[in-house]
Amino acid sequence: MTARLRLQPEAIGMGMTSQRVRDRLIERLRGNGIRDERVLNAIRTVPRHLYVDEALATRAYEDTALPIGHGQTISQPWVVAKMTEAILDGASPKKVLEVGTGSGYQATILAALGMEVYTVERIGELLRTARKRFRSLGLNVRSKHDDGRIGWPEEGPFDAIVVTAGAPALVDALKDQLGPGGTLVAPVGNASSQSLLKLRKQDDGSIEQTDLAPVVFVPLLSGLVD
Repeated sequence: MTARLRLQPEAIGMGMTSQRVRDRLIERLRGNGIRDERVLNAIRTVPRHLYVDEALATRAYEDTALPIGHGQTISQPWVVAKMTEAILDGASPKKVLEVGTGSGYQATILAALGMEVYTVERIGELLRTARKRFRSLGLNVRSKHDDGRIGWPEEGPFDAIVVTAGAPALVDALKDQLGPGGTLVAPVGNASSQSLLKLRKQDDGSIEQTDLAPVVFVPLLSGLVD
């Protein structure tokens, strides 16, 4: 379950964006509990330095969140790995919804793993930039400019849903778009205290919930910004 990325010369990197630096990030992720080799290989392959401003490219392979403008961030690699690993745990999701496209990095990781990705972003400028990145890598990621709290009901149900912004509670509209046996991963809590939750929908419609880790995400907001 992998997809071949179309990597241009600038994706190869050098110095602080070189393969050696990327490999050090992978070892840090392993040391911090990421075990799924499929996820680690996707993070090793996807050129994260192309998802941040050029001025921040030398920090792209640090295990930290970085600003991408509009008050948003590209998530910490460990968090991206943890969320991706969670939806793969005991499952083989084919159709995945991402709420909050941002830079497009998380969607690219999912697509690189061979998933059919649908992603929603409320900030038009971020989405336009992310689409250019998807095209440059030859990825057929489906995206739309819309309120992520609504999800993408006409394309549901989904095998997995990844929410990349925090809310005080899980959004019912998103839970409703999760298919039987599907997994939803989302940060839940307030600005000072959030937990990364994993929900698995059972065949009878009941929800099994697991608390994965404390996290810090930007807030999940409603409405559109061009």
